[in-house]
Amino acid sequence: MSTWNTRGLRGSSLEDFINRTNEIYLENGLALIQKIPTPITPINIDKKSRHITLAYFDQKSTVDYIGVVQGIPVCFDAKECNTESFPLANIHEHQMVFMEEWEKQQGIAFYLIYFTKRQAYYYLRFEDALTFWNRAKSGGRKSFRIEELNPEFFFLTKRNLLVPYLDMLQLDLEKRDAEVQGE
Repeated sequence: MSTWNTRGLRGSSLEDFINRTNEIYLENGLALIQKIPTPITPINIDKKSRHITLAYFDQKSTVDYIGVVQGIPVCFDAKECNTESFPLANIHEHQMVFMEEWEKQQGIAFYLIYFTKRQAYYYLRFEDALTFWNRAKSGGRKSFRIEELNPEFFFLTKRNLLVPYLDMLQLDLEKRDAEVQGE
């Protein structure tokens, strides 16, 4: 397994860590989350190794992960950022549209962002992403600063869990319930 390095995730990727976390959640009966592959059409295949050497994307993918957590449908996308300001260009319009439709169907949508400089994860609620997105669309900042984020949704690795996002999902659900009750 890859090791942590002071300069961020070296030799591995955020998705690898999320995939391992999802395996642990499944083994413990907590969630069933699947990585959604990006659809591609191969152009060239090396006949000896049977590896794709050239391909193009068939269509825009929706999100990185879809699944269910204790009966709650969830979808999310994973992003990395090496600065204190997250460029909204890293989020695509088709992802926002998909997530908005997902939420209309009573699902929970969010982004998991790894701030490499701080070595900290952030759970970005869809409604907060939409606020930043709409601000940019109306001529405002094309990014959001780390100071604009709710500190409650930052989290670190835990023993045996590399990206323990279910705690943040629970907090998101609690906040949604409180908003519905008018608190």
